[in-house]
Amino acid sequence: MRPLIELQDVHRTYRIGESTVHALRGVSLTVRQGEFIAIMGASGSGKSSMLQILGLLDNPDSGEYRIAGQSVNTLSDDEQAGVRNNVAGFVFQQFHLLRRMSVVDNVRLPHIYGGLKGDFRREAEARLALVGLEHRMHHTPNQLSGGEQQRVAIARALVRDPIMIFADEPTGNLDTKNSAEIMNILKGLHEEGKTIIMVTHETDIAAYAERVITMRDGVIVSDEKRKGGDRKGTAAAEAPFALHAGEKKGSLWKSGGFGGFMAQAFQSILANKIRSLLSVLGILVGVASVIAMMALGEGARLAMQEQLRSMGSNLLSVRGGSAKIRGAAQGAGAVARFTMRDVEAIAALRSLVKNATGVVSGNGQVVYENNNWSTNLEGAGYEYGLMRSAVPTVGRWFTREELQTRAKVAIIGVTVARELFGSANPVGRTVKINRINFKIIGIAPAKGFSGPRDEDDVVIVPLTTAMYRVIGKEYLSGIFVEVSSPERIEQAKTAIDGLIRKRHRLQEDDDTFNIRDMTEIQQMLSSTTETMSMLLGSIAAISLLVGGIGIMNIMLVSVTERTREIGLRKAIGARKSDIMLQFLVEAVGMTLSGGIIGVATGVGVSLLLSFFAGWAVKTSLYSIILATLFSVMTGLFFGLWPARKAAELKPVEALRYE
Repeated sequence: MRPLIELQDVHRTYRIGESTVHALRGVSLTVRQGEFIAIMGASGSGKSSMLQILGLLDNPDSGEYRIAGQSVNTLSDDEQAGVRNNVAGFVFQQFHLLRRMSVVDNVRLPHIYGGLKGDFRREAEARLALVGLEHRMHHTPNQLSGGEQQRVAIARALVRDPIMIFADEPTGNLDTKNSAEIMNILKGLHEEGKTIIMVTHETDIAAYAERVITMRDGVIVSDEKRKGGDRKGTAAAEAPFALHAGEKKGSLWKSGGFGGFMAQAFQSILANKIRSLLSVLGILVGVASVIAMMALGEGARLAMQEQLRSMGSNLLSVRGGSAKIRGAAQGAGAVARFTMRDVEAIAALRSLVKNATGVVSGNGQVVYENNNWSTNLEGAGYEYGLMRSAVPTVGRWFTREELQTRAKVAIIGVTVARELFGSANPVGRTVKINRINFKIIGIAPAKGFSGPRDEDDVVIVPLTTAMYRVIGKEYLSGIFVEVSSPERIEQAKTAIDGLIRKRHRLQEDDDTFNIRDMTEIQQMLSSTTETMSMLLGSIAAISLLVGGIGIMNIMLVSVTERTREIGLRKAIGARKSDIMLQFLVEAVGMTLSGGIIGVATGVGVSLLLSFFAGWAVKTSLYSIILATLFSVMTGLFFGLWPARKAAELKPVEALRYE
């Protein structure tokens, strides 16, 4: 029958510092199914190096290695991992059990990399029962004795029902009683038809084997078959075997379930709670800062929009004087003077203009009983209330009849109302404005500040009253024009410009009046607010960057600490992509956890700022999604290097790491 394993002229050399160690010097070996082989030799004889090559934990420098007649020399690292998972089981001197996992989870660990669906808990429990540990399956390794831990390792080696079992000094850390128990288990497995290759330096342990190979200085010096060495294997041992068998063992290239990686990642995170919390803290602060800063920016933007709406929509402001900045006062005749006839002419442009009204501005001294206040006085037409969103919420706007009769009625801003009347209702009261009695008929809606000017520090009276009774002006300070639609603003500006030049007989280069588009001011302020929001968000994102660097540092430390664990995972079938996924899931798990907590913290901080500081805040779904995605991407980006470093580790080097 075809040999199970064949080594032909295999050489292996190591570099240790400046020294070269020839571990194997042209070793040739044949192993048949069902054999129980003990490899013996002094320290440095090459026995462990040969076992590592046989178990595909290491690769020879030269020579050929065949399993079931098929060469494994050309297999990639991932393909070798698939073979280890499907046909080999490993028992190590150091046990290599994962301390944070229960015994049953340690045993079913190879199934994560086996490409088969299911949790395989029953299979793991059955293997534990086989080694007499069914009553200890929910304990952790540090709750077991050395002998029990080695039995767990044997159960793990058997859970994928391998063809071969490789044992490296399986009794090296055990007393005589436990050693005998472990060897009896291995002997029983051999009797069931398993091929067992064991490394030992103890003669009494080697006596359990039917074939003893002795090595010295990297070569085989003796190969002795003992009584029973020609025993035929069982039907299971004699069954044909293919290196890439897939029906029973599953695809060599398919990874285990993602849920398994998730569960193990969070087990690893929770195993170091304080360190993980400190790592997550940077992401938490970063995400919370992003949420809070963007909430402040969004709140400021909405407050600005509310203020801009109070200015009116689709408005043009026509004023006398040049739109350019002037360093000196204009001379006489340099400013156009507008009258009510100009307002009527502009309002007549019905296809473009919805409403037009004149305004006149001045200063007023308002007196009520013992209180007086200096404020801005504005005379406005009837349409001004709707055009500038100035119609009172308390009281009323003046009527057309009051405008025609130059009635002495006034609408005051909330600042004037507070200074003169405190918390009392001013509607219906009589005040003196520039020594003239006026009846207050309403309070204008609050508008806040526009630059340095308080828009609520104002008194509005009918235009005719202001011009002929209070201020004494025969011309308007300006004209407000409401365009029929935003799309017609430029067309309306051109038409009004031509109309005014025609009425006032002005040349094209005469710069005695200007027409300002209020939407331009709105867009400028909105753009400024958005820029500030992005600036605040960008500054907060720096915290995420710092947190990401912290995550990368912790993951690099974790890779170093868990080097042996990585070696174990590779020994039982983990591919490079599996190891990368394992560490990436851990990194993303930490950043995502920090992101979720950070979102909640950021929302809370925003609410506190709103409640105690009175700042306008608005937490948007966009900012929450952005911050969460940013935290995930941070985990992926900063976890990639540590994950790649872990994936590149060689199994044999990782297992030997001190």
